[in-house]
Amino acid sequence: MGKNAWKVGMASALAVGTGTVLLAKTRKRKMQSVDQMRQTKIPESDYRNTERGSQKKNSKGIYYAKGNYEAFARPEKPVGIEGKTAYLIGSGLGSLAAACFLIRDAQMPGENIHILEAMDITGGSCDGIHDPTRGYVMRGGREMEDHFECLWDLFHSIPSLEIPGASVLDEFYWLNKHDPNYSLCRATKNRGEDAHTNGKFRLSQKGSMEIIKLFFTKNEDLYDKTIEDVFDDEVFKSDFWLYWRTMFAFENWHSALEMKLYFQRFIHHIGGLPDFSALKFTRYNQYESLILPMLKYLEHAGVEIRLGTEVTNVRFEIKGEKKTARAIECLVKGERQEIPLTEDDLVFITNGSCTEGTIYGDQDHAPVGNAEVRKSGCWNLWKNIAAQDPAFGHPEKFCSDIEKTNWESATVTTSDETILSYIRKICRRDPRSGKVVTGGIVSCKDSSWLLSWTINRQGQFKNQKKEEICVWLYGLFTDVPGDYIKKPMKICTGKEITAEWLYHLGVPVSEIEELAEYHAVCVPTMMPYITAFFMPRAAGDRPDVIPDGCVNAAFLGQFAETPRDTIFTTEYSVRTAMEAVYGLCGVDRGIPEVWGSVYDVRELLASSVKLMDGKSPLELELPLPLEKVKKKLLKRVNRTAVGKLLQECGMVN
Repeated sequence: MGKNAWKVGMASALAVGTGTVLLAKTRKRKMQSVDQMRQTKIPESDYRNTERGSQKKNSKGIYYAKGNYEAFARPEKPVGIEGKTAYLIGSGLGSLAAACFLIRDAQMPGENIHILEAMDITGGSCDGIHDPTRGYVMRGGREMEDHFECLWDLFHSIPSLEIPGASVLDEFYWLNKHDPNYSLCRATKNRGEDAHTNGKFRLSQKGSMEIIKLFFTKNEDLYDKTIEDVFDDEVFKSDFWLYWRTMFAFENWHSALEMKLYFQRFIHHIGGLPDFSALKFTRYNQYESLILPMLKYLEHAGVEIRLGTEVTNVRFEIKGEKKTARAIECLVKGERQEIPLTEDDLVFITNGSCTEGTIYGDQDHAPVGNAEVRKSGCWNLWKNIAAQDPAFGHPEKFCSDIEKTNWESATVTTSDETILSYIRKICRRDPRSGKVVTGGIVSCKDSSWLLSWTINRQGQFKNQKKEEICVWLYGLFTDVPGDYIKKPMKICTGKEITAEWLYHLGVPVSEIEELAEYHAVCVPTMMPYITAFFMPRAAGDRPDVIPDGCVNAAFLGQFAETPRDTIFTTEYSVRTAMEAVYGLCGVDRGIPEVWGSVYDVRELLASSVKLMDGKSPLELELPLPLEKVKKKLLKRVNRTAVGKLLQECGMVN
């Protein structure tokens, strides 16, 4: 295996040199083709699109751009936009982002935009509420990074609710500059006694090669395959897999394709995986920090939000390849209604939801119930739409096996000094400082539930009492008995979940029951479809943002297909929203391209070293004849710019 790893390392290094030669040849060919086009008098527009392929619109009417030229530009108003109307189904991040892009970039009048929401509150999965009967509730959190290009493109235009004259991006940027995120304890073992962040993945050479092999596998070869199909215990027993699965909520039976896409998308963060130094977080919960500023922006623009309106179907007229949305079927307070549509009525559909069917518990009740009975809204809507044409995807691939798509989270609120003392011991920070506390999740490595917990900057809610601390925790394995509470997590009450957490903090067993019952309040939430988007899939299972032939309809969110990004991120929801609006409205502005770290040889070389805990693939011993060749080749390379690059990336000393 050492020989293979060395080959991978040398291939990466030599690619730099050969790339220079290929680039020169490509430029020569390009100049020849340009001259040929000029001689044959190709129309100016065609010539421009051919030479600058990145600015040529695709069949959906959109194109992608790099750099800040497009980012700082304001598009012209699309012709006839005042005569169009938009209906957005759902009020999650993707839908609200689409409404913002309709106003800012498509320049559609706000009164022409209508958001249809089944619930009595907006925000979708980006929640954060105080329930007077239960307590504080956060079903999940959002991890962000520098290169969420579409997200930051949006929020630099949304005014902050906290700082006059600033945007949400300004507010977020200053916060994370003054209080940068990093973890002092990524994992614990033996009830908190072994609390560590050592930055090591503990991957064997064989395990490293399995990851590298997945990295280079074609997407098509991973359709409908699971992670178990491509990895074995060489990966599954490593700290790398502990860090990866708990950070992203991957299970062994999830999609190998999605695992590969994640690895490529975030290759520049491999080194920051053990200590979360790559991540950034909002000041408050995501509802107050992200959703409320957007709602204020939309309200000011005159956008209508219809709560209590459950869309059950979008009826399409399909003639040949042309697909036209003709009616929205919905229930308003139990009464069936229909909204007729013309080609000038644009429909943006949120199909599927990771938090659909959430079952809530409380301090004294487990979150139990029939998820199938509770399943409505997005999933049934998508099924009804998908039944009309294969281009609309296959929802059953994602929502048919809740045993493989569920996990449970809980919000624990406490002000008890005894509990806080054990938190301080592990995270080595003061939870009441208002600054970064855990810096991300702390995973209990030997927890039967694979319990992880985190404390973000406090207070997590604007109206939270100063002495209160809100802790978010989740368990990946909900159907196995706990280590202190000998019951599966999914049938535990809030105080039982708190007790299990306190056990892994290291609280003496004699004190756990009293602290869990009288000194903390816990609200558990069971989410049957929280990782539905990670289920093994193939091409066509998710509908394109704008399916082929659609003239007035697009899909938004985590179950829409864009080849440009990876799901389970705020960026994905906003990117699909931008693509949908630009495509349907004809907005002539480049959509920010996904950060190209996977094509950056520096990131590839550096990540290969970090993956092997600082050991370069080039350092691996080879059989004597090959070892001599390697040393001779490296000696020559070291005298060149390639050698300097290898040194900077840690490939050679």
